[in-house]
Order: sequence, then structure tokens, then C-alpha cells
Amino acid sequence: MSMKPAVLVTGSSTGIGAVYADRFARRGHDLVLVARNSARLGALAERLRSETGVYVDVVPADLTDPQDLARIEQRLREDARIGVLVNNAGTAIQGGFLRQHGEDLSKLIALNVTAVTRLANAVALRLAEAGEGAIINLASVVGLAPEMSATVYGATKAFVLFLSQGLSIELAPKGVYVQAVLPAATRTEIWEHIGVDVDTLPGVMEVSKLVDAALVGFDRREPVTIPPLPDASQWSAFDAARQMMLPNFAQTEPAERYQPAA
Repeated sequence: MSMKPAVLVTGSSTGIGAVYADRFARRGHDLVLVARNSARLGALAERLRSETGVYVDVVPADLTDPQDLARIEQRLREDARIGVLVNNAGTAIQGGFLRQHGEDLSKLIALNVTAVTRLANAVALRLAEAGEGAIINLASVVGLAPEMSATVYGATKAFVLFLSQGLSIELAPKGVYVQAVLPAATRTEIWEHIGVDVDTLPGVMEVSKLVDAALVGFDRREPVTIPPLPDASQWSAFDAARQMMLPNFAQTEPAERYQPAA
């Protein structure tokens, strides 16, 4: 087994998660691969073992299932070899808010929000006690853009961004690095799930390019990595504007524009 920390990757049977698994294996990290599709997981694990020589553990699990989620939480709490969590598993659903159904929305939130939060929570204490480790959370630029007409999906990704930023503030002083990765449109199977022909979309990034760019941000220890954004100063300005508001939130009286007319 590798002397480097093992990496647990959720949603690793295909797409972004599979490429993360490939890249960390080639960096010499043992892997714990988690996804629903056991056949794909097995094939990926076999290839990575053969090509890289790392140890690969396959753990089929549906993170929207409470028992499966609890099982992965336990693994993260107890397996001291795991030093990096890649919180990649996520989904989207068809249609706008008025056409979406409560059960589908609950499953979306269960995977994109609840599982991400609980898995981060499961590993964070152990990493903080060790004084090292990393959590990578896959968010999305959609979480910054309500104009993109993906209301609930975007809200879940805005949550992941906020969660990551909050965790970074809490955990960085304890030696734990937290990265939020914000892809834009990426060539994955998620488009098939929502009935969109990805070839009709402009500016679609290939998965390998997305992950390789995200890992540059990882190596630089960026708290927020936005691979498709050409001008990093735009994010810096956005974040600085947000921080400039913070001192103004503590007021005993409403702002003047909200005062009742005399």
C-alpha cells in the first residue's frame, strides 16, 4: 500500500469522479471508490490497479439510502488511511421548478446537500485531530447564477460553496485544506439524465481538462477553484465586495431607505 494518504471519491464510476480517481492513482494514492454502479466501479478499479499499482477498494453505495450513507460515514470516521475526501457525487433533475416533483427534489437535495454535508462531517474531526488532510467539494458555477434557470440544483450548489467556505474558515487553522471546485458545463452523463443533448450546448469542457485544472488549484491550496473563469480577479472582486458588506450587517436600526415615511 502507498505511504501517501488514501483518497475516497464519491460518484467515482464515471465522469468527474472517475477522472479524479485516475489522477490520484497516478499520483500514487490508494483509493476508496464509492458509487452505485458496481460493475463500472469494478472495471475502473481493475484498470487503475493494473496501470498504477495502487490499492483500490470498491464500495458500492447509494448515498441517498440512509443505511448506505451511514456505512460510508463510518468508513470515513474509522479508516485512518483516508486523508482526502472527494465529495463528487451529485445529480440534477429535468425541468423548471414548476414541473418538478417533491420526491425528485428530495432525492436531489439528499445527494447534493445531505450526503455532501454528512460525509464532510464524518471525516472532518479525524482530519482536524491529525492536523492534516483535505476535503474537495464539487460545487458549480450555477450556484452563483440564478439566471441559468436551474433553481433547486443551483441552490444545492450554492450550499456546497458556502459549506466549503465555512469549513475552510473552521478547519484551515487545524491543518485541513478545503477546496470548492466550481465547474461550468462539463461533458458528463448528467446531461443524459435531464434530457439535454450536450452537443447543443456552447462552451462544454472535457472532464479531463476540468479535473486537471481543479488539481492545479488543489496543489496551490485555493479555497475556491473555478476552472472556466479566465480572469481570476473577477472572483477576487466578487468575494471582496461580499466581505466589505460584513461590518455593515450589525445595526440596531434598519437602513435609512427602510425607515417609515414621516
